[in-house]
Amino acid sequence: MTAGWNPDGKPRKPDLIGIGAQKAGTTWLSQMLAQHPQVWSPPFKEVQFFNHRFVPEHRKWLPWHFRRGKQNIAKRYEAKGEQMPAALADYLDRITKGEMFTNHWYKQVFAPTPDGAKPLDVTPEYSTLPDEGVDFVAKFLPKARFVYLIRHPVDRAVSQLKMNLTRAGRKPATLDEWMTEIENPVLLDRGDYATFVPRWNARFGPDRLLCIPFGRIATDPLGVMRQIEGFFDLAAHDYRNLGHKVFASTSALSVPDEARAALRAKMEHQFAFIETQFGRDFAAQIR
Repeated sequence: MTAGWNPDGKPRKPDLIGIGAQKAGTTWLSQMLAQHPQVWSPPFKEVQFFNHRFVPEHRKWLPWHFRRGKQNIAKRYEAKGEQMPAALADYLDRITKGEMFTNHWYKQVFAPTPDGAKPLDVTPEYSTLPDEGVDFVAKFLPKARFVYLIRHPVDRAVSQLKMNLTRAGRKPATLDEWMTEIENPVLLDRGDYATFVPRWNARFGPDRLLCIPFGRIATDPLGVMRQIEGFFDLAAHDYRNLGHKVFASTSALSVPDEARAALRAKMEHQFAFIETQFGRDFAAQIR
C-alpha cells in the first residue's frame, strides 16, 4: 500500500500477477513489489481468486485465509496502540462479507488502487490451474503480465515438507517414517513444472510471461527486480531488505539424504523439462 490508498476508487482488474510453486519466493516478490510507488498491493498476500474457481479442493480453506488476514491486520494496529483507518476497515468488511470470489468481488479487491498505480496480485496457487483455468485467466486478464518463479524441485519439496510437518507438530523419528512422508503426492503436485509451465506458455508469449529462476533472488536480487521492473514497465526503485530471506527455515527438522535422493528420483523428469524448456544457464540458477 506504499503508493497510497484511494477509498473512492472503482473496481478494476490487476495489471501485475506473480505466480510460482509454494515455497518458491513469491512472498519475497510480493514484499519487494509492494514497496514500489507505481504498484498497489492488497493489504494481504494471495487473493486466491482463480484457484477458488478452478481448484475445488482449495475452497475449504480459502474463507479461513481471508478471516485470518483480516484478524492479522487488526492485531498489527492493536499492537501499535493505533486505530485501524476507517477506509481500511470498510474495505476489509466489504471483501470478507457477502458473496466472495465472484468476478465483481475480485475487481473490488483492487478498487483502492490510486490513479497512476498498477494493482498487483501475487498468488502462487495460480500456477497449478488446469487448462480451463488458464484459459479463463487469459480471457479475463487480456492485458496483465505474469512473473513465474521456478525453484529447484527437490529443494522446494523439502521446504514444503518441513513447513507442513512443523504446522502439524510432527517430527519423523526414523528413515522409514521420512520415506513415508515423501510419498505425499502434494509434494510433487505443487512443483509439477512439466505440466504447469506449458499451460501458461500456450496462452502467453514472452511479452506477457516472464520466468525467473529462484536462485537469482539470493545471488542477484537487485538484478531480478530490475528485470521485473523492465518487464512491468516500472521505473527503477530503491528497495529495502532486498537480501532478506523471507520465511527462512528455523526448523530443527533435517531430511535424511536417502529421502532427498528418493525425491530426486521421483522428479528427474522435472529437471529434464526445466533444462529443455529454459536452457542450461537457467537450470543452473534454480537453487
